[in-house]
Amino acid sequence: MIIGIDLGTTNSLAACYTEEGAVIIPNRLGERLTPSAVSIDENDQIYVGKSALERMAVHPEEGASLFKRSMGSQRKFTLGKKIFSSEELSSFVLRSLKEDAEYFLGEKVEEAVISVPAYFNDKKRKATKLAGEMAGFKVERIISEPTAAAIAYGMYQKKENTRFLVFDLGGGTFDVSILELEDDIMEVRAVAGDNYLGGEDFTNLILDTFLEEHHIDKNNLSEKERLYLRNQAERCKCYGNTENFFRMQAMWRGEKKETLLLKKEFEKRAAMLFDKIKQPVRRSLSDAGVRLGEIDEIVLVGGTTRMPSVRKFVGKLFGRVPNAGVNPEEAVALGAAIQGAMKERRAAVKEVILTDVCPFTLGTEVSVKTEGNRLENNHFCPILERNTVIPASRTEKFYTVYDHQTQVEIHILQGESRFASNNVSLGTISLTVPDNDAGKEEIVITYTYDVNALLEVEAVITSTGEKITKLIQNQDSDMTLEQMQKRMEELAYLKIHPREQEANKVLLLRGERLYEEATGELREQLELVTRQFEFILDKQNPDRIEEARKDYEEALDWIEEELWMGQ
Repeated sequence: MIIGIDLGTTNSLAACYTEEGAVIIPNRLGERLTPSAVSIDENDQIYVGKSALERMAVHPEEGASLFKRSMGSQRKFTLGKKIFSSEELSSFVLRSLKEDAEYFLGEKVEEAVISVPAYFNDKKRKATKLAGEMAGFKVERIISEPTAAAIAYGMYQKKENTRFLVFDLGGGTFDVSILELEDDIMEVRAVAGDNYLGGEDFTNLILDTFLEEHHIDKNNLSEKERLYLRNQAERCKCYGNTENFFRMQAMWRGEKKETLLLKKEFEKRAAMLFDKIKQPVRRSLSDAGVRLGEIDEIVLVGGTTRMPSVRKFVGKLFGRVPNAGVNPEEAVALGAAIQGAMKERRAAVKEVILTDVCPFTLGTEVSVKTEGNRLENNHFCPILERNTVIPASRTEKFYTVYDHQTQVEIHILQGESRFASNNVSLGTISLTVPDNDAGKEEIVITYTYDVNALLEVEAVITSTGEKITKLIQNQDSDMTLEQMQKRMEELAYLKIHPREQEANKVLLLRGERLYEEATGELREQLELVTRQFEFILDKQNPDRIEEARKDYEEALDWIEEELWMGQ
């Protein structure tokens, strides 16, 4: 079976296609969302999801989250004494989802369709595929999140030609895509977005307001203090969705602090974030060559679209009520699962041809003649324009620029700037050409790009027929195939916390966090109930453990509520 996975910045989840249609796969705690967080202890025990978040509250230096934003980069994360890339941390989350799926389905799961933001560039898409392979998956397809969401909304079942816009605002990324369905072909017409805009920014806005009101210097916070206050701001953001104001409360060095932020004031402070959202919307409409009035339907995706302030903004921006009929946090995973069913040619699913677009322009560096016949380097020449439907292949001809030039370097670039140095370097190809006068040697360059973000660059010297082909690899990874396989084996030996203990471990880690936050009588009560629970665990009686776990969880809920209310 091919499962669908939404590997998110804040939360991740998996889905599968059954006789009842696409369904979310619950994780080991029976929950639908798994936080995209990883922690590691001194015994190389890996914690993923909720247990990782609870452990990070007490041991922030041994955990990481939001690593999706660094996909395809050289950034490293230090967890305790070990160092990981974002791909490796993502592979732990994916492996955890894989184990949950196998438990839920009662069979081995080895294939997956994994979603990525539409605006993810070539490096980030390849890094996501690598993370899936590290987790033990054969990655059948890397699918853009808006495309997956459109499938979840049933857009592929429309009988008439339909044009729709997907507004996807998640925890850490924002995408807007325009798709068109015509004769069983779902075509992405245009994508735009921001890889560094999402719900985290709204959380930070609330946090910054709190720090500002109480004269707390953000730069003087310890990592534990920063994480605690950020968690309180996140909680405030979620609970504030049902009120006319946001109320952030936190214990700060023995004193309860509180900030009230009216919705109107919040929206005023968030104006800059809303302005950043408008830019990709306008760009996508322009690139697709359509007017807003020509869009048949607007659908909402991503957990941040749950916020009333965001929905109000979207309604005003588009002048209509958007469709939020599918759980915005689950739409992408459900769509990825349906895409998996299409690949399996399930009879219950109407098969459609999905086309995607290249989210960034691909080209090369060239020299141009300026006034005075002077050659100027560092100019970008587009070969495959952004929002070209893929798979696609484009060819351009180039010529030598100097007399007796025998070496040509093709600098493969990705981006939108007219200056080569401002764009992303994907690699180089070096050619030896015959000694000749300037402009006499012709090099024909072909870029071929497919739906899994694989870029093939072919260069042919016309006079000799010599051909060099290069499949672009992730430039930020200089590991050989053998080194990569060895690293995968090393990661496999790290101990991911077993399913049977996860629910108990999450509660104990939560108890440890609350103990640090509590004082006085509440701390004494917490110590007592924790000892009782640990005593039952030591007896290893499954029935008693299940009953004790419920009691312990109720006690923790009460204690956390008392802390929250400051009583």
